[in-house]
Amino acid sequence: MGEIIKVGMADLKICVSPNAVTTLGLGSCVGIAIRDPKTGIGGLAHVMLPDSTQIKDNKNIPKFADTGIEELVKQIVAAGASKTRLVAKIAGGAQMFAFQSNNALVRVGERNVAASKKKLQELHIPLLAEDTGENYGRTVVFYPESGDFIIRSVGKPEKVI
Repeated sequence: MGEIIKVGMADLKICVSPNAVTTLGLGSCVGIAIRDPKTGIGGLAHVMLPDSTQIKDNKNIPKFADTGIEELVKQIVAAGASKTRLVAKIAGGAQMFAFQSNNALVRVGERNVAASKKKLQELHIPLLAEDTGENYGRTVVFYPESGDFIIRSVGKPEKVI
């Protein structure tokens, strides 16, 4: 069993098998786990917002789905992975407020999921599984060697996607 590397909010980290990456408290944020199954190189991005072009001060690359996913892929490939073999899984994007609204600013989780899927599609990275939406937070652990993406939520059984 290797080291479990912590990924903060608006952050990303890569790792090599047998290490894993984890992030706590995905509410409306989305955790994007990407790996190369052959090399065991992978990583996790914890994105907070869908689109860096909508924010004036957007210097924090991992904060946004569009720039964070691109940077994660760049770092994974630089570590020795093949871009053509990359696959992804995502979790998070919850609606954390009790009320429902048609206001897009309130539905940030839904927008984060859509932006993450769009960027993965643009980069030709297959999305193998997801655990998104609903109204509860998630803590995730990703093992690039096996591809196991473990999802833990208060009051819910642990899930592996």
